[in-house]
Order: sequence, then structure tokens, then C-alpha cells
Amino acid sequence: MRTIKKYPNRRLYDTEVSRYITISDLRQLIIEGEEFEVVDVASGDDLTRTVLLQIINEQESGGQPLFTTEILTHLIRFYGGSTQKMFTDYLNRSLELFVDQQQVYQDRLTEFLGQTSVGMMSEMAKRNLEAWQDVQQNFLRSAGLVKEEAGDSKRRTDKPAKKSADD
Repeated sequence: MRTIKKYPNRRLYDTEVSRYITISDLRQLIIEGEEFEVVDVASGDDLTRTVLLQIINEQESGGQPLFTTEILTHLIRFYGGSTQKMFTDYLNRSLELFVDQQQVYQDRLTEFLGQTSVGMMSEMAKRNLEAWQDVQQNFLRSAGLVKEEAGDSKRRTDKPAKKSADD
């Protein structure tokens, strides 16, 4: 685990490369898949979450934000509620599923590059989106946040019965 030391003057020191770094450098480490922890030099406290939130805040303040006002409002409402743990688990599983689907998509794109049509890629993306929407709807229904609509329970789960040889 890479250790980043945070000094009282707010400077960050990367112990692996023995130099001061910026929040942008930390963001790049995350993009590259590097794992690290940020430790307060004076107290020894783990500041990793705080620094990650700072990175998110900087990303949200510039360009196209990932979190809309509506999403942030919903997130705040989950804090301290009886469903906070369930919501945290749901978000974690949803993100893992999304990352896995993206990896499958990239793998298939690499595998079929030059051999597939745009239609096949669109169909795969459509299936991934439907799976993602099902996960979200199931969570929202189980949390009691949305009412089940007529026909919702059968959507995408019922498959036509196979015809027997007698038919």
C-alpha cells in the first residue's frame, strides 16, 4: 500500500517516489489503479476518505458533474436513516456490477474489433443497461421507495414457455 503523508501546511508527500504531490497527482494514481492511504503526519490519523471526497468535490465543481442536485439530495436523505447500511451495500454492489459490465464490454469490443457490426455492440449495451435498470428497480422496490407497477414484477423475468413436441 502506497503511503501519502499529509503535512499541517496541507502539502502531500508521496513516500514511494519521495516527493511532494498534488491532489491532481492523487487523482491520476486512482485512474491508474494505484492503491494508497493518506496519513496525517502529526496525528497519524487516516485521512484517505477526506482526501477522496476533496478530489470528488474538485471534479464536481468543474466540467460536467457526475452527481446531480437530485442525486445529492437523495444521498443526504439516506444518512442516519434505517436504510443507510442497505443503501451503502447497494451502491457498492451496483458500482461493482457496472465496472464488471464495462470490463466485459471492453473485452468483447477488443475481441470483436473489426469483426462485429454496430448493431451487435448496440444490442450488448442495451442488455447491460437493462440488467443495470433491473438491479436499481429491485433495490428501490425492496427499500419501499417506489411502488411496483402493474406488470413490473413480470418484466424481463418471464420467458415464454417452450412448446412441447405435442403442440
